Amino acid sequence: MVRGRRVHLVRGGPLGTRQETGETYPLSQVQLLPPVKAGKIVAIGLNYYTHIGDRAIPSKPEPFLKTPSSVIGTGDAIVLPSDAGRVDEEGEVVAVIGRRARNLREEDVDDYVFGYTCGNDVSAREWQAGDLQWWRAKSSDTFTAVGPWIVTGLNPDDMDIAVRVNGKEVQRANTSELIYSIRKCIAFITSAMTLEPGDLVFTGTPGATTQLNAGDSVEVEVGGIGILVNRVRAEGAGAGE
Repeated sequence: MVRGRRVHLVRGGPLGTRQETGETYPLSQVQLLPPVKAGKIVAIGLNYYTHIGDRAIPSKPEPFLKTPSSVIGTGDAIVLPSDAGRVDEEGEVVAVIGRRARNLREEDVDDYVFGYTCGNDVSAREWQAGDLQWWRAKSSDTFTAVGPWIVTGLNPDDMDIAVRVNGKEVQRANTSELIYSIRKCIAFITSAMTLEPGDLVFTGTPGATTQLNAGDSVEVEVGGIGILVNRVRAEGAGAGE
């Protein structure tokens, strides 16, 4: 558990019973891993009016799946496949499921969400447009960045999100601007698919996304949570390149 600039060690997983051990360390001396081991990742496409462009507004939430093998944490590198072409960032608010959920009503969703974190739904645009499925465009290794940690007790209808590439702001929105609210998206998903503890729900990205290039630094900041930071490198390049 993180309080201020110190990490307090606990026994037990993040979603279960936690007992503090009494050991603490400065945050600067620990490596933050992805904050949860997701069984599955469900992401919502086209869920901000500012991201729609000239496309039709979806008549319902439009989920798609990303693979757990694509997950990285804050400080890890986003790796650009050599043959992917254009790869974009997509900053998003991410819900972390805390209880097994099926056929939820919108008004009950909060009881099943453990908390929220920052996410980057990295997307290879040429693969996304040209492939029959989005399997590699959305789930190539390192294409699902989450972190730096999970925060509980937030209002999903009023969360600011901003994305910066090399310090320049490229996306900004508030979850009040979503086409379909986070609660509605989660309820819709559970009408067909059971969500399990630790599953992640990416809730959509706003505005125009920005192409990533080797050497870039990407920050996704969500109000009340913190900043997810990832550098970008080319496939085959060393960790310091």
